[in-house]
Amino acid sequence: MSRKDFVTRFAPSPTGRLHAGHAYSALLAHDRARREGGRFLLRIEDIDTTRARPEWVQGIFEDLSWLGLEWEEPVRFQSAHMVDYAAALERLKAMGLLYPCFCTRRDIRTAIAASVSAPHGPLGMIYPGTCRELSAKERSARIAAGENYALRLDVVRAVSLIGGAPLEWSDERHGRQRVDVAAFGDVVLARKDIPVSYHLAVTVDDALQGISHVIRGEDLMAATAVHRLLQALLGLPVPVYRHHALLRDDSGRRLAKRDGAETLADLRARGVKPAEFREWLERKIREE
Repeated sequence: MSRKDFVTRFAPSPTGRLHAGHAYSALLAHDRARREGGRFLLRIEDIDTTRARPEWVQGIFEDLSWLGLEWEEPVRFQSAHMVDYAAALERLKAMGLLYPCFCTRRDIRTAIAASVSAPHGPLGMIYPGTCRELSAKERSARIAAGENYALRLDVVRAVSLIGGAPLEWSDERHGRQRVDVAAFGDVVLARKDIPVSYHLAVTVDDALQGISHVIRGEDLMAATAVHRLLQALLGLPVPVYRHHALLRDDSGRRLAKRDGAETLADLRARGVKPAEFREWLERKIREE
């Protein structure tokens, strides 16, 4: 039975080769869509043009094909859809929810160090709100002077606009979630060097692509609260979430590109067969 309204996706960033953790997540989303008679999409999250590489995009295609996965064409490349993110930013700006932030990372660290406490939120250190307090005159003068800035979401104001209640969503593995997103601080929605952030791009993409089920690692679970807030502000549909367990190495450390996790290309080079590797992944999935 076909369920074209059941749509999953795998959305890697082309900043390195895929490893087993990526394959695990992709296989979960792919096979779930196949069981439901739905659709599986591949999205390339390449907004970070300073780190994305064409050869790594090609590597993603090669790795997923080797694994035996199939996806719909055309593949959505985020870098080709900046106009969609700009439109979302304009809507939020018109609602009075964005402000320019001129702070450097060093400025933020200094401000936090000078504070009585250094509060941490679910996404790390909470931005102290330095630029939120600037007058409109000072903001305009600094922009006119050519000073670089990011755009931050005034989270307290945003939460107030949607009624002030904690945000809720359903997670198939972790159950019903209820989070006070004001505890996250004012998140960046457009970076100084890139005209959009991960949070806004992924939220807009999931809505435009009709993603009904977001299947991704539990390391992104905290970010879902921010995505839910953006969905509420922009009137976007709320998918069902499943934040799966992360694959870990023998020492218990999660697999990551930055830690040099063995890639799928490495597996192929040493003669591992795709059926053998896929069987291993499926066993890990059953153990979750």
